[in-house]
Amino acid sequence: MEFERVQVLVGRMVAVNGFWQDFTQQVEFEARKLAEFHRYLGTDDTRGVSEVLYQTPDGRLIVHVKDWSSVQGEPTYYKLVEITQDDLQPGGRFEFLGREAGIARPLTLDEALSDLDEALGD
Repeated sequence: MEFERVQVLVGRMVAVNGFWQDFTQQVEFEARKLAEFHRYLGTDDTRGVSEVLYQTPDGRLIVHVKDWSSVQGEPTYYKLVEITQDDLQPGGRFEFLGREAGIARPLTLDEALSDLDEALGD
């Protein structure tokens, strides 16, 4: 995988009365894309979060987060976050992105049983 020029947005956008108010700025940097993870929030497809994991030539791990909404008056936020390998592991802030990238370690038996207990309310 080669490094390429990446262009992303940071800031926020919001639709008010049918017009977009754009408070974003474009950011450019060299990186290679390692993985993407997308999830919906709630029970419909009107809100969600998209995460893209990049590695820079100096080895930094960067996540571009798009916290989006298609609901009138709700903003969409864009941000960049520098993370560590720990953030991509079980219990980390970007665990599922780490799994998508093949970086996250498997759960231990105790972690899996603990997660199951929480899901069942035990």
